[in-house]
Amino acid sequence: MTDMNQVVGSHDILMITLDTLRYDVAKLEETNCPNLCGSGPWEKRHTPGSFTYAAHHAFFGGFLPTPANTDKNSHVRLFHSKHTGLRTDPRTWLFDAPDIVSGLSAEGYRTICIGGVIFFTKKVPLARVLPGYFQESYWRMTFGVTNPRSTEHQVNHALKLLREADPKQRLFLFLNVSAIHGPNHYYVPGARQDSVATQRAAIRYVDQQLGPLFDAMRERGPAFCLAFSDHGTAYGEDGYQGHRLAHEVVWNVPYREFFL
Repeated sequence: MTDMNQVVGSHDILMITLDTLRYDVAKLEETNCPNLCGSGPWEKRHTPGSFTYAAHHAFFGGFLPTPANTDKNSHVRLFHSKHTGLRTDPRTWLFDAPDIVSGLSAEGYRTICIGGVIFFTKKVPLARVLPGYFQESYWRMTFGVTNPRSTEHQVNHALKLLREADPKQRLFLFLNVSAIHGPNHYYVPGARQDSVATQRAAIRYVDQQLGPLFDAMRERGPAFCLAFSDHGTAYGEDGYQGHRLAHEVVWNVPYREFFL
């Protein structure tokens, strides 16, 4: 486990949620994703929520996906709220705030959200809740699920912000990648519906687009990256379709943490 007390304050932090990416799909494409998996494989974890809104509330509270095993000693959290009365690991960063975003802000971080799926659009009050955690939040139609080049547009916006950023101020940059969420059939020519095959093509596209963002974060100085899915989705398994339901393809998610 990473010692977050050595990270917070000295490193930029990049958190990427690969919205709706299934664990089995991520593993199938591991060797085709050199940016996300060049330094190691995906870890299988369990998400705290079966759809975007619920899962992200947990993430921002410090409840990241949990290791998919029965060894409670391995379930050490990177972030934990202070004064809960619960035991914490010496490597866990403790924040005295309702959420990690405002906790990092109190440590001097500039907090930025680049949204993707509907819960980050800010078009209605419900869609302003998650972006509202951040000092700055951005969403455009080109960042959304209906644009086949959404990740490219999201990354380009992030690069613009990084070029203009104060190199002396630490950043917490959050990116909700929408491309893997349905509809993703347009990543396979001729496909008319979403499937495991089209989601596989979508994660390959996403990985290609993340390269320039990772390079820019490296150039700024030390950076720590968290990349994981918020939930999976069903493509007909046991008769289920979609997510916001209890099935292993929804609850099992890929997770990685690494330094850039």
